Amino acid sequence: MKYKLIKQPNHNLDPVSQILTNRGIDFNEIHHYLNTTDDDINNAEMLGLTNLKAAASALVSCVNENKDCVVIVDCDCDGYTSAAILINYLYDIFPTWAAGHLDYFLHEDKTHGLSDCMNFIEDGGYNLIICPDSSSNDYQYHSELKAQDRTIIILDHHEADHEPTDAICLNNQLSDYPNKQLSGAGITWQFCRYLDKIGNHNFAENYIDLCALGNCGDMMSLKSIETKHIINKGFKDNNIKNPFIYGMAEKNAYSLGSHITPMGAAFYIVPFVNSMVRSGTLEEKEQLFESMLKHKAFEEILSNKRGHKLGETERLVDQALRTATNVKSRQTREQDKGMEFVESQIEKANLMEHKVLIFLLEPGQIDSNIAGLIANKIMAKYQRPVLMLTKHIGGNDSHLSELLSGEKVYVTGQNYIIYQGSARGYSKSGIDNFKDICQETGLVEYAEGHQNAFGIGIKAENIPEFIRLTDIRLKDMQSEPLYYVDYIFKGVDVKPDSILGIADLNDIWGQDMDESLICIEGLKVTKDNLTLMSPDKRPTLKITLPNKISLIKFGSSQEEYDRLCTEGYIELNIVGKCNANE
Repeated sequence: MKYKLIKQPNHNLDPVSQILTNRGIDFNEIHHYLNTTDDDINNAEMLGLTNLKAAASALVSCVNENKDCVVIVDCDCDGYTSAAILINYLYDIFPTWAAGHLDYFLHEDKTHGLSDCMNFIEDGGYNLIICPDSSSNDYQYHSELKAQDRTIIILDHHEADHEPTDAICLNNQLSDYPNKQLSGAGITWQFCRYLDKIGNHNFAENYIDLCALGNCGDMMSLKSIETKHIINKGFKDNNIKNPFIYGMAEKNAYSLGSHITPMGAAFYIVPFVNSMVRSGTLEEKEQLFESMLKHKAFEEILSNKRGHKLGETERLVDQALRTATNVKSRQTREQDKGMEFVESQIEKANLMEHKVLIFLLEPGQIDSNIAGLIANKIMAKYQRPVLMLTKHIGGNDSHLSELLSGEKVYVTGQNYIIYQGSARGYSKSGIDNFKDICQETGLVEYAEGHQNAFGIGIKAENIPEFIRLTDIRLKDMQSEPLYYVDYIFKGVDVKPDSILGIADLNDIWGQDMDESLICIEGLKVTKDNLTLMSPDKRPTLKITLPNKISLIKFGSSQEEYDRLCTEGYIELNIVGKCNANE
């Protein structure tokens, strides 16, 4: 185990100031960072007044002329919350029109954008198509829809080559909007705030909880003052008004504690939405999405509870919460099976000999809907970048290639083999720009998404050279994780007040604000201060210091306890997180 001080502690700084400066917050900005206000929310006009006016005009024209509109629901937590913000808001300002002319489209799988809904749009005769959290770079489909005299409004935050010419696009990456760490839910919410302003309404504020969840779901940086304020404000108890979020908070109250934090949302709310997107049926997805819509969530529907009576009903939101829990459990079982399979391939194909773990899968070996999730797990366990790729047929080349495994792949006629799937970088090994590294090889067909979480495609013939180049490019990558710690204490010198001071910072942990780690060096462990709790269920190792601080290691074993429990003592260096046992 390797560890390193982020900075030499300044003894004139309290733990809060020390940790925030360690995270890159300027000392003079700490008070502001901890005490944000609505003044930290940017004006919606910074997204581009011309495009804002055009989008508002297109929407109002659609309403006034009683034309039909469809909202494309992108397939992740940010997409669901973005679409829910917009639909809830449109029911506020145009209730009669919305009830008769507003529709939505859910993707059946993990497809993003417009590619799989063109027939739905044409068959439905929709005049206005609104795409929250997607479609900035769907230039071909913009042109096709515009040629059919349809209008497209995009409310997005993803990078794109250029601003669309055949769609009205509000995108913080393509405008002068200063905060590039605002998700699609944030852009959609800002559009609603602009509509509030020109219509003299105040409805958008009711959906700041959905905006907060969307930003957590897409892992937007908490170093952004605006994003931090939106998330913290959105999760205040009196602002949690969405039926789904309120229900999830109640269901997971024990794990979330007294209130929802960014970290709590990321662990105990977001995964239920994402598991539904990956593993739910279309009917289950629809139910979960409608539990976010206030005009749908409290409808009485036939109960499907175990042991329910014939004709018994329950609220849609209650059934959706139970279904989400069941789907999450179902996904976890599939994930465990997938993990077992891909881990068997590591030794079989000698994958650890290379800097990037590249899994070349046959169709059906891993469910494509959970491939990214498994890539995350493998990345965290083996501490290196991962490509989880599945074989596909495509294109019009002819070639003979030999893959890493030595298997020869013959490609004839008009087809070639391409491997497509999920890529994950590993920031703890110093890799923060894995997408750029893949693109710089010049061998990938595409790499689209965030720097350390993106989709990728590589022709089979290019994989051996891709491996060679990434091995060279990443030759200095750490072979084991390096834990960056805020403090290093010696032996039993660590004080309870130090632990409690750091534990009080739970509200600030999140993306780019990593939870604090501390190290205790030279700790003497004897059989007198060592306990193994729940040895037959969930073995947990406990070391109790003279000052009553307890060090807890979950997932221990009888064997580990026996190694440490000696007649003398064993000296350990320990890295861990700080918590208060309440």
